[in-house]
Amino acid sequence: MDIGEKIKAIRLTRDLTQEELACRCELTKGYISQLENNICSPSIATLQDILSVLGVDLSTFFTEIKNVKIVFSKPDFFESENGDGLSTWLIPNSQKNEMEPIILTLPEGGASTNRFPFEGEEFGYVLEGRIEIVTAHTNHMAKKGEAFYLNGDTEHKIVNAGASRARIVWVTTPSNF
Repeated sequence: MDIGEKIKAIRLTRDLTQEELACRCELTKGYISQLENNICSPSIATLQDILSVLGVDLSTFFTEIKNVKIVFSKPDFFESENGDGLSTWLIPNSQKNEMEPIILTLPEGGASTNRFPFEGEEFGYVLEGRIEIVTAHTNHMAKKGEAFYLNGDTEHKIVNAGASRARIVWVTTPSNF
């Protein structure tokens, strides 16, 4: 962490000059300049005084703001086989998140791998074609523009029930693809 740069950034957002900050802290303008340019380091007591004048506590000052990526594009995607089809993982490392979205592409007559029971839920939206959700007890059809939602407590798979490829957005929570 660049302490001097962070002090300067906060000072500027408060519309204070180095001289004004120095006066309020009973320090010299030269000392504030040296701090901001990382020529010297403040003691904890001096840092607390400066932050108090700037209206920031120590824990907030030392909290790093993480740049979290929220938009992903094709170079971020990852593909893997899924039964007869292809899973396109839309969010890198999504297994650490609560949801795990993929696009499943199935060729004509193709099927996904069997999904074994798990504690969670699944949602899907058919982008292209017609699919059949095959469970141990029932089968359900969905076509382009339709969605499905099911509990993960039953073994199931997705089968392309159309005459051309099928594509679905498939989201599992918690992630477990």
